[in-house]
Amino acid sequence: MKISIITVVYNNATTIEHTIQSVLTQDYPWVEHVIVDGASTDGTLDIINKYRSQIGIIISEKDNGMYDAMNKGIKAATGDVIGILNSDDFFYDDQVLSKIATAFTNDTTLEATIGDIIFVKDDNNTPLRHYNAQHWRPTKFAWGYMPPHPSFFCKKELFAVYGFYKTDYKIAADYELLIRFLLVKKVRYKYLPIITTKMRMGGKSTKNFNSILTLNKEIKRGLIENNISGSYLKIYSKYFFKPFEFLFNKDKAS
Repeated sequence: MKISIITVVYNNATTIEHTIQSVLTQDYPWVEHVIVDGASTDGTLDIINKYRSQIGIIISEKDNGMYDAMNKGIKAATGDVIGILNSDDFFYDDQVLSKIATAFTNDTTLEATIGDIIFVKDDNNTPLRHYNAQHWRPTKFAWGYMPPHPSFFCKKELFAVYGFYKTDYKIAADYELLIRFLLVKKVRYKYLPIITTKMRMGGKSTKNFNSILTLNKEIKRGLIENNISGSYLKIYSKYFFKPFEFLFNKDKAS
């Protein structure tokens, strides 16, 4: 079983090398790294080219945003299973992909897996919060909760059957796609009690107040487009519980 890891990047020379190395050090041998660069101008492509012989596919051209780039990578990939690794994130350890592969190999009816991630500080990778998906259920989509997207791995064939990331979303196309796959289409998934990814804080969805407004507006849109009942009252209620969640999970981060 081949696993294709899709990384999209634009002008992120400070962290892309760490991301590439975290893929190269995986102990699972059948890995294809697909990097989609949006024609970076800050030296990102020079770093990528250092590892050209070890990277499966490199695409460097202008795109129509992050989700368009993700779709390009997925379509170009030749693996059986697809995972997304952002250009400022990295795998938790060198055994992540072997554990993912084992799950799919042991259960051939499995179509997707989810797991946990850890948020870390941008400067020194100090753990901040353990995002635990053990008790997440698809019914929580209506309340603004999704499983951590970087922990989501699925069969490539699902995209051809159920569609790709919607490129007219700015922030929450991943949320909409997971609603479509896990709730509407009832893709057979399994929670794996592993940490897949360390994710640096400061992504598009949490950059500022306007980003949070856009995120929740698009969450609501994703629910409506998939005929799922939801309201802003439900979606924003999660911010009441987040401080307690943060306190509960802070000590679990490692």
